[in-house]
Amino acid sequence: MHVRAFIEEMEHLASPDLAEDCDAGKIGLVVEGRPEISRVCCALDATPYVIQQAVGVSADMLVVHHTPMWTPLTTLTGRIAGLMRALLSADMNLYVMHTNFDRAREGVNDALAELLSLTDITPLTLGCIGTCPLSLTEISRRLGGNIRLWGDTKEIRRLAIVAGSGFDTSLIEEAKARCADAFLSAEMKHSVARTAPLPCIEATHYALEAPAMQRLAGRKGWQYIKDPPVLQTIP
Repeated sequence: MHVRAFIEEMEHLASPDLAEDCDAGKIGLVVEGRPEISRVCCALDATPYVIQQAVGVSADMLVVHHTPMWTPLTTLTGRIAGLMRALLSADMNLYVMHTNFDRAREGVNDALAELLSLTDITPLTLGCIGTCPLSLTEISRRLGGNIRLWGDTKEIRRLAIVAGSGFDTSLIEEAKARCADAFLSAEMKHSVARTAPLPCIEATHYALEAPAMQRLAGRKGWQYIKDPPVLQTIP
């Protein structure tokens, strides 16, 4: 497949028009490599390990959720230089699907809803809300553990979810108005935890978003590369 056809396929899956303004210039084909695509790898982040693994299997394209270049570059040094050196020397393309994939049908939030067996799903401004048949223990197990509960709840029937960093007071208030019993997201701030009108379940950013990239890879026949952050609990 030619890279132009690949881009068209990805834009049909997650239109760039769905992306938030902060993603302008940061999604789509961000590193250009060889024009013909036959082997594709997929991951959440373009880390040195992920790129090394993709190079090792001679991938023509690496599809990720998070761009490694969040701010405009005026120099190529340090970590970014190493990433670009590895990609360019392998003549590998790098394609980013970020907030457009968050909002896309069958995208990041839909994959999380599927993982947690949500039913009767309705959309929120970001994320969605659905009926959850799982206990907190089972939610934790499916997310790989390391969740934290802010507030007190014994039973969750309607669960609001926002994959990634979504603990925003206005979003939590919207979920409460829609009769949610709890709100699941990542990267809680102290000020939000203090004022949240619902119990909040905090998981890791990786745990909430990686399932979508893994599911995408499975559906497309790509190779998914796992690279979760190292997280240790210190007693």
